[in-house]
Amino acid sequence: MLLEGRSHSNSGGGVADFREIPSSASSVIQTIFQSDYLYLIKFVHNFLFMQPSPSLHDLQREIDKWITTTGVRYFNELTNMAILTEEVGEVARIIARRYGEQSEKESDKSKNLGDELADVLFVVICLANQTGVDLSAAMDHNLHKKNLRDSERHINNPKLRY
Repeated sequence: MLLEGRSHSNSGGGVADFREIPSSASSVIQTIFQSDYLYLIKFVHNFLFMQPSPSLHDLQREIDKWITTTGVRYFNELTNMAILTEEVGEVARIIARRYGEQSEKESDKSKNLGDELADVLFVVICLANQTGVDLSAAMDHNLHKKNLRDSERHINNPKLRY
């Protein structure tokens, strides 16, 4: 068992007590713990209580609530498009340096790809909310379109064969 009976304090001064966490989750938990304490707490809670991931509809509602309370209001669509471009650039920087041929700078090694991808998703959801797009319906339609259009295309592409 991982972390059995041990307490770990975080930078916020609180103490978390983790017990009975299956060892199969140990590497995932250690990775998350190193990147962000709050993500660890959420992961452990969801893992132990088998909470489903939120749907796109849930995320749209949750982000709208956050924007209209904590964030005050949505930025206009053009500003959010610029912010989205900036966030995608941050993802591209990590990918290019961590998985591409560029060397990773010391200052980039602590960047969390998952967090940057979540920033992209956040802004995409903001744009969907403020333009009236139901992302669940849009994804259903999009996947249906791709299945019809590409049902044979990728299977028959010799470039994709190993």
